[in-house]
Amino acid sequence: MAPKQLPAVLLAACAVFLALAAPLLAGDPDMLQDFCVADYKSLQGPLRLNGLPCKRPENVTANDFFSDAVSLPGNTNNPVGSAVTAVNVEKLPGLNTLGVSMSRIDYAPWGVNPPHTHPRATEIIFVLEGSLDVGFVTTGGYLYARTVCKGELFVFPRGLIHFQKNNGGAPALAISAFNSQLPGTQSSAVSLFGASPPVPTDVLVRALQIDGGVVEAIKSKFPPKN
Repeated sequence: MAPKQLPAVLLAACAVFLALAAPLLAGDPDMLQDFCVADYKSLQGPLRLNGLPCKRPENVTANDFFSDAVSLPGNTNNPVGSAVTAVNVEKLPGLNTLGVSMSRIDYAPWGVNPPHTHPRATEIIFVLEGSLDVGFVTTGGYLYARTVCKGELFVFPRGLIHFQKNNGGAPALAISAFNSQLPGTQSSAVSLFGASPPVPTDVLVRALQIDGGVVEAIKSKFPPKN
Protein backbone atom coordinates (compact mmCIF):
# COMPACT_ATOMS: atom_id res chain seq x y z
CA MET A 1 0.00 0.00 0.00
CA ALA A 2 1.53 3.31 -1.08
CA PRO A 3 1.95 5.95 1.64
CA LYS A 4 -0.39 8.91 1.50
CA GLN A 5 1.07 12.03 -0.04
CA LEU A 6 1.20 15.17 2.09
CA PRO A 7 -1.18 17.91 0.97
CA ALA A 8 0.50 20.63 -1.10
CA VAL A 9 -0.42 23.30 1.48
CA LEU A 10 1.33 21.33 4.25
CA LEU A 11 4.44 20.85 2.13
CA ALA A 12 4.54 24.57 1.40
CA ALA A 13 4.15 25.38 5.09
CA CYS A 14 7.03 23.04 5.98
CA ALA A 15 9.25 24.66 3.37
CA VAL A 16 8.52 28.16 4.74
CA PHE A 17 9.19 26.99 8.31
CA LEU A 18 12.57 25.47 7.37
CA ALA A 19 13.53 28.62 5.45
CA LEU A 20 12.74 30.79 8.47
CA ALA A 21 14.41 28.45 10.94
CA ALA A 22 17.73 28.20 9.07
CA PRO A 23 18.99 31.69 10.08
CA LEU A 24 17.97 31.06 13.69
CA LEU A 25 20.08 27.90 13.80
CA ALA A 26 23.15 29.61 12.38
CA GLY A 27 26.02 30.40 14.74
CA ASP A 28 29.70 29.96 15.38
CA PRO A 29 30.79 26.41 14.53
CA ASP A 30 32.20 24.16 17.22
CA MET A 31 35.98 23.98 17.43
CA LEU A 32 37.47 21.28 15.20
CA GLN A 33 40.86 21.20 16.95
CA ASP A 34 42.27 21.52 20.46
CA PHE A 35 43.39 25.10 19.86
CA CYS A 36 44.08 27.66 17.15
CA VAL A 37 46.90 29.93 18.30
CA ALA A 38 46.67 33.22 16.42
CA ASP A 39 49.24 33.62 13.64
CA TYR A 40 49.72 37.39 13.49
CA LYS A 41 52.25 37.14 10.65
CA SER A 42 49.51 35.93 8.31
CA LEU A 43 47.72 39.25 8.72
CA GLN A 44 50.56 41.12 7.00
CA GLY A 45 49.15 40.00 3.65
CA PRO A 46 45.78 40.74 2.02
CA LEU A 47 43.95 37.91 3.80
CA ARG A 48 41.30 39.04 6.31
CA LEU A 49 39.18 36.72 8.44
CA ASN A 50 36.43 37.09 11.01
CA GLY A 51 38.98 36.06 13.58
CA LEU A 52 42.63 35.14 13.17
CA PRO A 53 44.32 32.32 11.22
CA CYS A 54 46.04 29.50 13.10
CA LYS A 55 49.72 28.88 13.62
CA ARG A 56 51.04 25.56 12.43
CA PRO A 57 51.03 23.20 15.45
CA GLU A 58 54.80 22.66 15.27
CA ASN A 59 55.32 26.40 15.78
CA VAL A 60 53.15 26.63 18.90
CA THR A 61 54.83 26.99 22.32
CA ALA A 62 53.58 27.19 25.92
CA ASN A 63 54.24 30.94 25.84
CA ASP A 64 51.41 31.33 23.32
CA PHE A 65 49.03 30.52 26.19
CA PHE A 66 50.73 32.67 28.86
CA SER A 67 50.50 36.32 29.91
CA ASP A 68 51.58 38.25 32.99
CA ALA A 69 49.85 41.46 31.87
CA VAL A 70 47.41 41.54 34.79
CA SER A 71 50.13 41.06 37.42
CA LEU A 72 51.06 44.74 37.43
CA PRO A 73 48.79 47.69 38.33
CA GLY A 74 47.81 50.10 35.58
CA ASN A 75 48.62 53.81 35.69
CA THR A 76 45.55 55.63 37.04
CA ASN A 77 47.17 59.07 36.82
CA ASN A 78 44.79 60.31 34.12
CA PRO A 79 41.65 62.50 33.95
CA VAL A 80 39.23 59.63 34.70
CA GLY A 81 41.30 57.96 37.41
CA SER A 82 41.21 54.41 36.08
CA ALA A 83 43.30 52.07 33.95
CA VAL A 84 42.11 49.01 32.02
CA THR A 85 44.66 46.30 31.20
CA ALA A 86 43.02 44.10 28.58
CA VAL A 87 44.13 40.54 27.86
CA ASN A 88 42.40 39.58 24.62
CA VAL A 89 43.44 37.72 21.48
CA GLU A 90 45.50 40.73 20.37
CA LYS A 91 47.67 40.29 23.49
CA LEU A 92 47.40 36.53 24.08
CA PRO A 93 47.40 34.50 20.83
CA GLY A 94 46.31 31.29 22.54
CA LEU A 95 42.85 32.81 23.11
CA ASN A 96 42.04 32.59 19.40
CA THR A 97 38.74 30.69 18.82
CA LEU A 98 38.28 30.05 22.56
CA GLY A 99 35.67 32.78 23.06
CA VAL A 100 37.00 34.21 26.33
CA SER A 101 39.15 37.13 27.50
CA MET A 102 39.63 39.28 30.59
CA SER A 103 40.79 42.65 31.86
CA ARG A 104 42.32 44.09 35.00
CA ILE A 105 40.81 47.42 36.07
CA ASP A 106 42.64 49.69 38.53
CA TYR A 107 40.86 52.66 40.09
CA ALA A 108 42.37 55.67 41.83
CA PRO A 109 40.39 56.99 44.82
CA TRP A 110 37.02 58.12 43.41
CA GLY A 111 38.20 57.06 39.96
CA VAL A 112 35.73 56.23 37.18
CA ASN A 113 35.69 53.74 34.32
CA PRO A 114 33.54 55.98 32.08
CA PRO A 115 30.36 54.87 30.27
CA HIS A 116 31.18 52.46 27.44
CA THR A 117 29.92 49.34 25.69
CA HIS A 118 31.34 45.98 24.62
CA PRO A 119 29.57 45.23 21.33
CA ARG A 120 30.63 41.59 21.17
CA ALA A 121 30.48 40.34 24.76
CA THR A 122 28.75 40.19 28.10
CA GLU A 123 31.03 41.24 30.98
CA ILE A 124 31.16 39.92 34.53
CA ILE A 125 33.19 41.95 37.02
CA PHE A 126 34.71 40.66 40.27
CA VAL A 127 35.86 43.21 42.87
CA LEU A 128 39.20 42.25 44.43
CA GLU A 129 39.82 45.39 46.48
CA GLY A 130 37.66 48.32 47.51
CA SER A 131 34.05 49.05 46.65
CA LEU A 132 32.50 50.15 43.35
CA ASP A 133 29.29 51.86 42.33
CA VAL A 134 28.33 50.19 39.03
CA GLY A 135 25.43 50.28 36.61
CA PHE A 136 24.15 49.69 33.09
CA VAL A 137 21.41 51.34 31.04
CA THR A 138 18.87 49.32 29.06
CA THR A 139 17.80 50.14 25.52
CA GLY A 140 14.64 51.56 27.07
CA GLY A 141 16.66 54.00 29.17
CA TYR A 142 16.34 52.30 32.58
CA LEU A 143 19.39 52.33 34.87
CA TYR A 144 20.23 49.24 36.92
CA ALA A 145 22.81 50.31 39.51
CA ARG A 146 24.14 49.23 42.88
CA THR A 147 27.25 49.04 45.04
CA VAL A 148 29.53 46.04 44.61
CA CYS A 149 31.97 45.30 47.43
CA LYS A 150 35.12 43.22 47.74
CA GLY A 151 34.44 39.59 46.85
CA GLU A 152 31.21 40.36 44.98
CA LEU A 153 30.19 40.12 41.30
CA PHE A 154 28.11 42.11 38.85
CA VAL A 155 27.11 41.38 35.25
CA PHE A 156 26.83 43.88 32.37
CA PRO A 157 24.75 42.49 29.48
CA ARG A 158 26.28 42.51 26.03
CA GLY A 159 26.19 45.79 24.13
CA LEU A 160 24.63 47.92 26.90
CA ILE A 161 26.21 51.15 28.15
CA HIS A 162 27.74 50.64 31.60
CA PHE A 163 30.20 52.20 34.05
CA GLN A 164 32.05 51.70 37.32
CA LYS A 165 33.12 54.23 39.97
CA ASN A 166 35.38 53.75 42.96
CA ASN A 167 33.27 55.05 45.83
CA GLY A 168 36.10 55.21 48.36
CA GLY A 169 39.19 57.20 49.21
CA ALA A 170 41.56 54.26 48.65
CA PRO A 171 42.55 52.52 45.40
CA ALA A 172 40.28 49.75 44.12
CA LEU A 173 40.88 46.75 41.89
CA ALA A 174 38.62 44.51 39.81
CA ILE A 175 38.90 41.72 37.26
CA SER A 176 36.48 41.49 34.33
CA ALA A 177 35.80 38.40 32.22
CA PHE A 178 34.19 38.37 28.76
CA ASN A 179 32.62 35.67 26.59
CA SER A 180 34.57 36.84 23.53
CA GLN A 181 38.21 36.66 22.53
CA LEU A 182 37.93 40.30 21.37
CA PRO A 183 34.92 41.99 23.03
CA GLY A 184 35.71 45.48 21.76
CA THR A 185 35.26 48.65 23.81
CA GLN A 186 33.39 51.71 22.57
CA SER A 187 33.64 54.75 24.84
CA SER A 188 30.47 56.85 24.75
CA ALA A 189 32.34 60.15 25.15
CA VAL A 190 35.12 59.37 22.69
CA SER A 191 32.65 58.08 20.08
CA LEU A 192 30.61 61.28 20.22
CA PHE A 193 33.31 63.89 20.74
CA GLY A 194 36.54 62.30 19.48
CA ALA A 195 35.52 60.55 16.27
CA SER A 196 37.59 61.01 13.12
CA PRO A 197 36.25 62.66 11.05
CA PRO A 198 34.24 64.39 13.79
CA VAL A 199 30.53 64.02 14.37
CA PRO A 200 29.01 67.33 13.14
CA THR A 201 28.56 69.84 15.94
CA ASP A 202 24.99 70.67 14.91
CA VAL A 203 24.06 66.99 15.22
CA LEU A 204 25.39 66.88 18.79
CA VAL A 205 23.72 70.20 19.62
CA ARG A 206 20.31 68.83 18.70
CA ALA A 207 20.89 65.35 20.10
CA LEU A 208 22.21 66.51 23.47
CA GLN A 209 20.23 69.77 23.69
CA ILE A 210 23.30 71.83 24.56
CA ASP A 211 24.98 74.90 23.09
CA GLY A 212 27.41 74.58 20.20
CA GLY A 213 30.14 76.26 22.23
CA VAL A 214 29.80 73.55 24.87
CA VAL A 215 30.10 70.86 22.20
CA GLU A 216 33.28 72.42 20.83
CA ALA A 217 34.72 72.75 24.33
CA ILE A 218 34.11 69.07 25.00
CA LYS A 219 35.54 68.08 21.60
CA SER A 220 38.76 69.89 22.49
CA LYS A 221 39.24 67.42 25.35
CA PHE A 222 38.98 64.40 23.01
CA PRO A 223 41.37 64.99 20.11
CA PRO A 224 40.70 62.52 17.26
CA LYS A 225 43.11 59.61 16.93
CA ASN A 226 45.04 59.42 13.68
